[in-house]
Amino acid sequence: MFLLTPVLVAVVCILMVWIFKNADGGTERRNREPRAEARPWVDEDSTGSTDVHQEEAEADEWQESEEEVEHIPFSHTRYPEKEMVKRSQEFYELLSKRRSVRFISHEQVPMEVIDNVIKAAGTAPSGAHTEPWTFVVVKDPDVKHKIREIIEEEEEINYLKRMGPRWVTDLKKFRTNWIKEYLDTAPVLILIFKQVHGFAANGKKKIHYYNEISVSIACGILLAALQNAGLVTVTTTPLNCGPRLRVLLNRPTNEKLLMLLPVGYPSKDATVPNLARKTLDQIMVTV
Repeated sequence: MFLLTPVLVAVVCILMVWIFKNADGGTERRNREPRAEARPWVDEDSTGSTDVHQEEAEADEWQESEEEVEHIPFSHTRYPEKEMVKRSQEFYELLSKRRSVRFISHEQVPMEVIDNVIKAAGTAPSGAHTEPWTFVVVKDPDVKHKIREIIEEEEEINYLKRMGPRWVTDLKKFRTNWIKEYLDTAPVLILIFKQVHGFAANGKKKIHYYNEISVSIACGILLAALQNAGLVTVTTTPLNCGPRLRVLLNRPTNEKLLMLLPVGYPSKDATVPNLARKTLDQIMVTV
């Protein structure tokens, strides 16, 4: 029987380790590749993390939260049942008329109204009451046009490459493309940034829990407030425009663009797609 020398045994062992290591590496690479291709439209600004474990790993950089906050009696207005039904029905009817309008007039809107709707948005709940939002109101025509140039440049790439044929096909019924004339015509642009973290007075970072969910709730309230005031808008999420817009508007790096709203009155020739919303039994389940 043939006996292996110690040197030959060592060589065989090294070869086996090398083969298994490369096999595992190849498997890892194959596992990673589909994930990279699965979502080619992922926005650079959508990657802001709220992972507490990551933040705990850098604990020295983070500010400890307040331990005590005074609690006060809650003041509440309770309506009779008939009035509750009436108010809820009227509110529903108001919001059911809300549409995404892409044809916006040059006509100026009262800034007091813009102030009020943003104050309303700022009443939204937020994780640990961090209020992780910044609303940037743009009125300057030159800045609006620069915003349009950035967005149209990126949107052309989005439509032709990043979004893919299925997404582009799904948008055809809305007659949209990368040309965004409303960014020039709307008298006001509101850019909503999420603060992925804040800063304490001593310069340490403050954790902003659930910042994207919190800011999204604020955006919903803002849409309702605009509808209530008689103004129109269209929700836009400019893909891969966030970093350049952040620099243009001189916003800090802890802020990431979540949404852009062109705001104003509808133009005289404004049209909208003839769409129907889901009925109550399609969106509500009672247990």
